[in-house]
Order: sequence, then C-alpha cells, then structure tokens
Amino acid sequence: MKSKVVYTMGNAHVLVTGAGSGIGKSTAIALAEAGAKVALLSRSKDELEEVVEKIGGIQSGHLVLTADVSKEEEMEGVFLEIESEWGTLDGVVANAGVNGVWAPIHEIATEEWKSTVDINLTGTFLTVKLALPLLKESKGAVVIVSSVNGNRMFSNSGATAYACSKAAQVAFSRMTALEFATHGVRVNCVCPGAITTKIDDSTEKRDTEDLHLPVEFPDGQVPLNDGESGSPEQVADSILYLLSDAGSHVSGSEIYVDGAQSLFQG
Repeated sequence: MKSKVVYTMGNAHVLVTGAGSGIGKSTAIALAEAGAKVALLSRSKDELEEVVEKIGGIQSGHLVLTADVSKEEEMEGVFLEIESEWGTLDGVVANAGVNGVWAPIHEIATEEWKSTVDINLTGTFLTVKLALPLLKESKGAVVIVSSVNGNRMFSNSGATAYACSKAAQVAFSRMTALEFATHGVRVNCVCPGAITTKIDDSTEKRDTEDLHLPVEFPDGQVPLNDGESGSPEQVADSILYLLSDAGSHVSGSEIYVDGAQSLFQG
C-alpha cells in the first residue's frame, strides 16, 4: 500500500482564490491540514462558509474574503485586509477561473471573450501583482492553476478564449519567476487535465460538435486511471508540494496533473 507524502506548511499564511469549490476548496483544506492559515477568496461568501468551518473556522486564524479577481479595486481591498489581519503572506494560489463560452470563433462575442480572459488572466495578474509586496518580505511562493488546454491539448474545439487565457498563464508564470527570483519569490504552475469539479456547470457550449476532425478514442481518455478523471485532491497535493519547502528550488515550472491525458489526446 502506498503511503502519502505529507508536506508541512508550519504556520504559513496563504491566499487561495476560487476557494469555494473544486480545486480551490481542496487546496484550502490541504493547506489547513498541513498547518497553514488560509485566506479563502471567492465572489460568493456563502460558498466559503462551509469550507472555512471544515478547516476550523475563522477563530482558527483563517480569513473569508469576497472579491471579483478581475476588479483591481476589489483586489486592492483584499490585500489591505490581509495585511491588516495577518501582516504577512507566505503563499498565493491563483486558482479562480471560468471555462466561459466555448463556441466557433465567429460566434464568440467580444464581451464573452473579454469576460473569460479578464477572470482567468487579468485576475491572475492582479492577484500576483498585488501580493508581491508581501511576498517579497516573506520570500514566498506563487502557484497558478492553469490547464492542459492551450499548453498540451488543442482538441477541445471552441474553447479558444479559455485555452488562450490558460496558455498565457504559463507564460506569465515563467516571466514572473525570472523577474521575482532576485527577491527569493518562486512562481510555478499546475496544469490539470480532466478533474471532477463543478466548473463544467458554468460552461456554455454552442455549435462545437463539428469543429474538429472526427477521432475515435478507446473508452476513456485518461490512460493512467482507466479513463477516470482525476480528483481536486490530487491537484491540491501538487500545489502543496510547490508551496512547501520541498519545492524550494523549483520555479518557472509546470506540473501536469492529468494522468497522461494530454499526451494521449493533445
């Protein structure tokens, strides 16, 4: 029986965006179990209440924050609150994101394109930019949650806005990893494949059926797991490694958490 490696976070203080569900929720739980104090951020406070209670409540030193990551003024308020409450920040998980509209290019409205890019890419930019002053002081770490889409996989036809935003996140992480290195701040990405979350519930697909060449795959498209999708907890494990001292010499890198799906389906 395989034993799970346990990464400890001491008394680190970590912000997790999109912490109300899926990968963000699992990451917040994993961080708290490893000893960290977690600032949970989402657009909806309601979905954070259950998560913060699961990890010990605000009386344990955790924070519940609401903001739209694509709005600079709202995110400025987030970091003012973190500084006021904690005075320090050791890690950031830039996880908030949407699938947006998946449709042929000629059917995607400019506002639909901008909405996806604003949340996924501008939201990452604002989160990391505004966290940097605190991260410089702690020599902290950033993990950006990107995707196999736009990086290794291009067969999800119609997902152009999403794939472009996710590819740009990887470029952003590499650029900032080098820029921040002199401050001792590390930046990395995780790129999940098919993961069982609720993100598909908010995905609007229009006329994507005939966009790609017909391909017949064997049953399931995740070779490692007999076709089964991965779990948010498996992504959280990789995030925890990158934030912890175990990943102290890793920066500007990507970890693909996809069971070899992107190599098979790319």
